[in-house]
Amino acid sequence: MEKMRIVAGKAKGTKLYTLEGENTRPTLDRVKESLFNIIQNDIQDSIFLDLFSGSGAIGLEAISRGAKKAILCDKSKEACMVIRKNIEKTHALENTELYQADFKEVLTNRIHEKLDIIFLDPPYKTDFAIEAVKMLMEKDLLKDNTTIIIETDDSDRILENLKNINCEIKDVRKYGRAYLIFLRGV
Repeated sequence: MEKMRIVAGKAKGTKLYTLEGENTRPTLDRVKESLFNIIQNDIQDSIFLDLFSGSGAIGLEAISRGAKKAILCDKSKEACMVIRKNIEKTHALENTELYQADFKEVLTNRIHEKLDIIFLDPPYKTDFAIEAVKMLMEKDLLKDNTTIIIETDDSDRILENLKNINCEIKDVRKYGRAYLIFLRGV
């Protein structure tokens, strides 16, 4: 397995702690690099939500590249312990909020500001991404130009489910078995 690291920005090259086991699936560096190349013009001073954080690599990459704040969430205690260590290692404590909670709890009770960029990488076989997009819209957490990115291995199913939501699909990119779907809520 490839080692996770911060790809660019002020923490570039920092090796990150990762979770052991089969329950998490880190976003590969090449996918992460492509993702950030696509959104790079929107990152500076943004509020970035990494809702299913795993090791925190995506949210911490956003901080390294100039995001004002990253909100990280994972319901796993082990994941949050790894994320805390990575926050310290990348010196991002003052720019991060970390919640060990279910995503619905976080979207309902913990976030009280509109978000600029949202990265959703839930367990692949779930409908959590669709549920999260609906909740983000219902809770009025989106700006007019908020970008939502969903990572999935089943783009057909996700895209079909997105038809029932009032959102605009901006782009779909494929990287091996992973897809990145870029949305704008309307």
